[in-house]
Amino acid sequence: MGNNDKILKRISVLLKENQSLKTELFKQKELNNKFREKINHLKNNIEDGIDDKNKIVHFNMATVLYIEFFGFSTITNKEDTTILIDELDQIFFKFGEISKKYKIERTKAIGDVYVCAGGVPAKNSTNSIDVVLAALEMKRYIDNLQEKYKEEGKSFWSYKMGVHSGQVKAQIKGKRKKTYTLLGDTVSITSRVKSIAYKGQLVISAMTYELIKEYFTCKYKGILPVKYKKDYEVYAVTKIKKAYSVDRQGLIPNEIFEIKYKLRQMTDLQELILDKLDSELPKYLHYHNTKHTIDVLSQVELIGIIEGVSDKDLLLLKTAALFHDIGQIKQSAEHEEIGCKYTKQYLPKYAYTDEEIEIINGIIMATKLPPQPKTLLQEIICDADLDYLGRSDFIPVSDTLFKELSEQNIITDINEWNKLQVKFLESHHYFTNSAKTLREVNKQEQIKRLKKIN
Repeated sequence: MGNNDKILKRISVLLKENQSLKTELFKQKELNNKFREKINHLKNNIEDGIDDKNKIVHFNMATVLYIEFFGFSTITNKEDTTILIDELDQIFFKFGEISKKYKIERTKAIGDVYVCAGGVPAKNSTNSIDVVLAALEMKRYIDNLQEKYKEEGKSFWSYKMGVHSGQVKAQIKGKRKKTYTLLGDTVSITSRVKSIAYKGQLVISAMTYELIKEYFTCKYKGILPVKYKKDYEVYAVTKIKKAYSVDRQGLIPNEIFEIKYKLRQMTDLQELILDKLDSELPKYLHYHNTKHTIDVLSQVELIGIIEGVSDKDLLLLKTAALFHDIGQIKQSAEHEEIGCKYTKQYLPKYAYTDEEIEIINGIIMATKLPPQPKTLLQEIICDADLDYLGRSDFIPVSDTLFKELSEQNIITDINEWNKLQVKFLESHHYFTNSAKTLREVNKQEQIKRLKKIN
């Protein structure tokens, strides 16, 4: 065999060995990937287990809905057990859809019991209303199924519903997909409230009743004794009040209901936006700060009530006041336009319509200097925004504005600042009769005082 043949043979052997090595490496890589997946799976399970044992969250006000189905033992004599269980699964699936619609967290669905809670995990001031609305919709769904089965000559589940509001603790399980197990007296009391309901009845505690009685038709049911605690009055809820419903059955909320709901929801929106202003506004904004936003909020409400605006207009005014300076987070110039972008980001999450957001943005833009309001609502916010010009605390408030401008090197001379203030005050005028009555006289006094200084 010549040298060339030996070389070719050696190359052939090396190629085969290389291919064999590649195959072995590929197999090893596959094994490594599978091993890595198992490790990650075990790691996640361990992390989930840690969360299970250690993470407890407290909620000062939540509302729990407890639904129990019964009558299974009598039904199984006539119907197939598997079919009935599948039907209950379908009911629970529908309940899950309704719970999601009303921002309610399902906390338990085991056997013939379904438990969910409003205000968990997202804290909000409307959870009692949300839960009762959800309960009525769930009730209507079951009642319709019962009627259908009755027409077909078939038996169906019976049920009871109980609702109670109070403090709860929630044990959080899982890291990627969290589940919540409720702990504390509120849960056990809700179960007791449910226990005294008649078949197909929704019963609520006195605590929940005080929170929702304005919106729903409720009938006093009696006293619920609770061991080692005070007795609880309980009420049966039948429907949304006629004045707040689009239908006679009291099933669907109307615009009046929704406006009142949003006014209550303003508490949550205010907390969110004021916290954002507190944490993100530049520190040199000594005047255009959270305190100023709160001031304008209170003034639009005061002037709006005196001017006799509707609840809907008051809602739009207060929302505009809350957002009118939020653009200062980014920059002072054109901050009104930036604020309008923030409304489009946040307000849809609180069920504001496109039309409402457009009106709110028009109110915000009216505060841009020089103010040129075209509607009563725009006039109100312009007067509220510069309300301090005619108040007794004019001097300390104007001092904060001077400090803000001075730190930005916009104006640093106090004498020049006083001259500017006189000029601004003399050209300024209030638009609403309310502001003219409340502030104009004192504003004129401030002009005289500043002229004496100069």
